Amino acid sequence: MLLTASPQSTLSIMELVAAADPIVKGVMLLLVLSSVACWAIVIEKSVRIWRLKSDVKAMENLAGGDLDAANADGLVRRVLSAAEAEANDGSSRGEARGEVRARLERAMKLRFKSELESIESGLPFLATIGSAAPFIGLFGTVWGIMNSFTAIAARQDTSLATVAPGIAEALFATALGLVAAIPAVMAYNHYAVKLGRAAQRGNAAIADIAKEISRPHADASARVEPLRAGKAY
Repeated sequence: MLLTASPQSTLSIMELVAAADPIVKGVMLLLVLSSVACWAIVIEKSVRIWRLKSDVKAMENLAGGDLDAANADGLVRRVLSAAEAEANDGSSRGEARGEVRARLERAMKLRFKSELESIESGLPFLATIGSAAPFIGLFGTVWGIMNSFTAIAARQDTSLATVAPGIAEALFATALGLVAAIPAVMAYNHYAVKLGRAAQRGNAAIADIAKEISRPHADASARVEPLRAGKAY
């Protein structure tokens, strides 16, 4: 459908969308839904990474000797639970301190890694939208321009008032693609950096915790007991 503007009229965005080709409308709808989904992921990740930051801080406090940090719920509790389970499983093996420390550290890091992977869910979607949305919008633009030129040729009218509205409605698809892609790329990069830093800090804290609970004056399971006494479980 070719929309023609009179010299006195100003076409609104809704009029341009309404006059667009069905395929172009489908592209626009897909981009709008993708943008809404991206913002939903952004809000959800903001909350979860805020919690992760607090949990990693508690782990660092615990590694520094603050047993009150063992009272923290959530990630700290689950990581310490993994340490206790691993310590109890190997408490009678008579292993050297280095072996006990490596085993406990590995168990806690695996648990921590699984927690980070659960937070990472949704980030691939942001990356996909960030890279694909401009091309999806460009497809809608190319399709719309092709239809506009076909209609112009059929009407044999190349005046600006005839050409401009059809080109405008086609270009609107590219604009929507950029609107969806730019926040998605920015959010993906932001959260990827945040998760990378949290992983570094968390793994460093876990190494210190494993070092503490594997000291030679007590077996590993006994060293975890003060943490459980602190109601970490």
